[in-house]
Amino acid sequence: MDKRTFLKHFSLGGLAVTPFFQQIEELVGSVSHLSTEEVAKDEAFWANIRAGYRIKPDYINLENGYYCILPQETLENHIHHIREVNYQGSWYMRTNQWNNKDRMSAQLAELLDCNAEEVAITRNTTESLDTIIGGYPWQEGDEAVWAAQDYGAMRHMFEQVEKRFGVVNKVISIPNHPKSDEEIVQLYANAITSKTKLLMVCHMINITGHILPIRKICDMAHSKGVEVMVDGAHAVAHIQFSMKDLNCDYYGSSLHKWLSVPLGAGLLYVKKDKIAKIWPRFADWNKKDDDIRRLNHTGTHPVHTDLAVGNAIEYYYRLGPERKEARLRYLQRYWSDQVRDLPHIILNTPIEKHRSCGIANVGIKDMKPADLAKALLEKYNIWTVAIDTAGVHGCRITPNIYTSTRELDAFVKALKEMG
Repeated sequence: MDKRTFLKHFSLGGLAVTPFFQQIEELVGSVSHLSTEEVAKDEAFWANIRAGYRIKPDYINLENGYYCILPQETLENHIHHIREVNYQGSWYMRTNQWNNKDRMSAQLAELLDCNAEEVAITRNTTESLDTIIGGYPWQEGDEAVWAAQDYGAMRHMFEQVEKRFGVVNKVISIPNHPKSDEEIVQLYANAITSKTKLLMVCHMINITGHILPIRKICDMAHSKGVEVMVDGAHAVAHIQFSMKDLNCDYYGSSLHKWLSVPLGAGLLYVKKDKIAKIWPRFADWNKKDDDIRRLNHTGTHPVHTDLAVGNAIEYYYRLGPERKEARLRYLQRYWSDQVRDLPHIILNTPIEKHRSCGIANVGIKDMKPADLAKALLEKYNIWTVAIDTAGVHGCRITPNIYTSTRELDAFVKALKEMG
């Protein structure tokens, strides 16, 4: 859905249009004649966007990948929803709660370009994908394929179903610098046998930012009768894509990451004809087998967070998905290109621009990632996270749209000095 269509139909009952939203409209209008690549480099434009956030001054935050803080606009609307739910009490919970949650799910479906009946709001990617792994109709001897670079929570869930149901896990390893899409596809293909039921793959590997060729992997797996579950924790509102184009069977994401929804919101996508086969984690009532809502029954929960999903989507569309993706890719390449050829630097993210966006991973030869992260924080006041697993040894660097090139200059200077 394009921005104008969304805003025309957006009616959440949040705060009235605020001066900052009006300012965004004016800011975007002032650069509408420029290409997205030109806007990505416009530091004055992004400084104005930055003004809409409350940013802690104690350190340079290059660890936005865990949780992207909210713009003040979304935060104020979230607080408004908390107050309204508290004001209306059980009346709201027994009347409007579910209709509003369905409306938010429908808006996410528009964002993903899929059917609203295929999307549910969960609490995070772990809940979404573990629902599929744990609820899949496994039989003893069935096989699952996944990668050593996949997120730990899902790897551990596969290990649990191995112990519980006798599932056989086939684990591959994704190279940090593949020669081609076909090399990656073939790695998964080589692990598939006649017993393989489910393949898990990252849309964007969380420790390196490596974007994988999802459609090619799905087409290959489907040709062999294997279903595909995609970990999209870092992809939604980071890169633009259509669920129809991916052609996967299951997809999960954390909305508190790049969509900047308050903590406690994720999404689960299940292709309509696959819903009935999945067992829910918690039993629900009065739901048909093919109703995706039966898969995310969690009892009483913070419904005000569900409402803020709409505000976050509104902000995303006002800013412009193309502008955001271009800015994130520009920031990553801004710093990584400056250090890529230094003899003491190791970049664990592919060099091809289409294989990454805002996330990258960097290490220093003969320096442990934990020591690198510690030195960056204590000596240079730069906050990152150390990654030391699955062939990836370095710090994950995740700027956000409000990160300035001045801050990245400080990061580059630190990397050069630690050589």
